[in-house]
Amino acid sequence: MSSRKMMLKTTSAITLAVWLPLANAAGIFTLSSPDFHDNALLSQKFAGNIKGNAFCTGDNISPALNWKNVPAGTKSLALTMVDPEGRGGLGVNHLVTYGIAADVKGFAQNDLSAAKGFIGGKNTQGNGHYNGPCPPVSAGVHHYVFTLIATDLAPDALPAENNCSKS
Repeated sequence: MSSRKMMLKTTSAITLAVWLPLANAAGIFTLSSPDFHDNALLSQKFAGNIKGNAFCTGDNISPALNWKNVPAGTKSLALTMVDPEGRGGLGVNHLVTYGIAADVKGFAQNDLSAAKGFIGGKNTQGNGHYNGPCPPVSAGVHHYVFTLIATDLAPDALPAENNCSKS
């Protein structure tokens, strides 16, 4: 099966989490992307690009993400991207970020690949930035869940040591 068909078998979802006591937002805390819709198929350009891996023939460009109505009292944000079907159901973390300032409203396309504007925690691939999907064709449909977490931690509360951040 071609890598293009492989990418047509991937979908994405967006979730939000609030870790603030009694968080009261002026509106609904919303995460969205102009590059895909909830439960829609991801474009080939968002797939991973790992030399020697026949399933990773994308451009590894991270999608743009935007959010609004960050809950009052938020001091920083964290963002993850997880493939719950990866590694035979054990899951794969494609992105682990934290230390995002509360006044940030999103990331432009490719910012997460370039590790711009956040502290990168170690993902399953062992680095601190976005790694696009690369599921084996035989693995069936995979889902990619982006989760944005509002915290009451200062952006520098968690150490940058023991991570793989470029910034």
